[in-house]
Amino acid sequence: MSERDEGTSIRTFLDELDYTVFGVGFVATAIVVAAFLLRPDAAFDRMEGTNAFLWESLGWAYLVSMFLLVVFVLYLIFGPWGNIKLGAEDEAPAFRFSAYFAMLYSAGIAAGIVFWGPAEAIFHYSSPSPLSGAEAESTSAAVAALQYTFFHWGLSAWSAYVIVAIPIAYFAYRRDAPMRISTIIGPIVGFDNLDGPWAKAVDILAVFATIGGIATTLGLVGNQFLVGLEYSAGVGLGDTGTVLVITGLTIAFTLSVALGVERGILRISIFNMSLFAILTAAAFILGPTIYIVTVGTQALGGYINEFVTMSLYLGAGETGGVGADGDFVGAWTIFYWAWWFSWAPFVGLFIARISRGRTVRQVAATGVLASTGVTIPWFATMGGTSIYMQSSGQTDILGTLEAWGFDEAVAGYPLFEALPAGELLTVLFLVLVTTFFITSADSSTLALAMLTTGGKEEPSTINRVIWGGLMGALASLLMVGGGTEALQQAAIIAGGPFAIITLLAVAVMILTFGGQRAVFLEETESTSASTGVSASEDD
Repeated sequence: MSERDEGTSIRTFLDELDYTVFGVGFVATAIVVAAFLLRPDAAFDRMEGTNAFLWESLGWAYLVSMFLLVVFVLYLIFGPWGNIKLGAEDEAPAFRFSAYFAMLYSAGIAAGIVFWGPAEAIFHYSSPSPLSGAEAESTSAAVAALQYTFFHWGLSAWSAYVIVAIPIAYFAYRRDAPMRISTIIGPIVGFDNLDGPWAKAVDILAVFATIGGIATTLGLVGNQFLVGLEYSAGVGLGDTGTVLVITGLTIAFTLSVALGVERGILRISIFNMSLFAILTAAAFILGPTIYIVTVGTQALGGYINEFVTMSLYLGAGETGGVGADGDFVGAWTIFYWAWWFSWAPFVGLFIARISRGRTVRQVAATGVLASTGVTIPWFATMGGTSIYMQSSGQTDILGTLEAWGFDEAVAGYPLFEALPAGELLTVLFLVLVTTFFITSADSSTLALAMLTTGGKEEPSTINRVIWGGLMGALASLLMVGGGTEALQQAAIIAGGPFAIITLLAVAVMILTFGGQRAVFLEETESTSASTGVSASEDD
């Protein structure tokens, strides 16, 4: 790059910045990084105390908030507001459906689905939820294990993303509002006041939540790579290796986001989804197929039948309730809900970015129903295979977990090792971890850059690189200092406050869509009459 080009890039970066959001977000993140470098023990103690307060005192708020989001999303899908267009009435979708779904799914699920696919069900099989009442490692525990895994990765997880995406896309594409999280509160504070203190506060909160969520995932993926190397080749890299692996992943997703949506994110997302389908099919065919179908079907029925109960279950008065030893709800459900809330700002913003020309129903149904429909077969296959191998004595996955200090990252390796073509499947497994992470991390970096430039849809490369580097540094420090437990604590702290923003988004949609319901229905009927196609057929 010439000096002239470099100077132009720096000027573009400086001119585009929202100095309040970028400055507060950057300085606060830098302070956190410095605290973990200079006083790691004190920093981890403070984080642990904050996490314990949120977990024990406000766990009910996480569960109630998420349940309300699911109910509202289902109304958007099946109710009259589903016909509302995110863009001009005659505007075609910006991306064909296959590309749209690949980007949406890859951004929203991340490498966590690969990380927890073989691991979560076997943990629930060994230590069942108190709600299930099942005996550890029994047949009923196997069904309950898959049922709770479906619950943690199903409708609830995806609802938070869609709730954030729809109002942003609506206001951006129908009212020319900026593409940023604070656009959600436009009807409350006034769209002319989106540069005011309340809007800035919302965007800053979104920056913090995004950094906490993606740093958690980056650390988990780095850990899975390190465990894989040590398990397969006996190579332990220590703290230096952790930093190097996370640095490599950071460079990979930063390069992807620098290429933009069409050239970078879209291509990797399509490759990622293809590999995901291949690995799922291979494990299903080569694994205990009949067992997977049988147990998975019963678990799916339990998930549907007991969804409300699981959504509001806190284990009050029981061993395993919130605050008790071996707390199941806090260690699993509250952690996951907080993690999804921490991902909601950037995934929601990214979904809004790619949803121009679609209807509310299309976005909600694709983001929640279709995504859940793809996720459940993966967990049924991986979790079912893991449980079957353990119960049949084909391989001792629980023994491997115990030998590795119950590190979740190791669960996939003995599973794939025991299948035919195990070495090849293990390699594909690691590649899938990488591509899933890159597609989520690059979309999160793009969202951070958009948030810190006042909603610019194509922020400068310098901005994206800065945020990529900061997230990589924070993930490295959390992994080196506290490991997986520290990452989970960071997710709960970062995601909790953003639950309030998702509830605000629901209120804003009720206010906006409810007040204009008749107009939208008239527009839909008029469009249907002119084209000769019914609204339901068009969707």
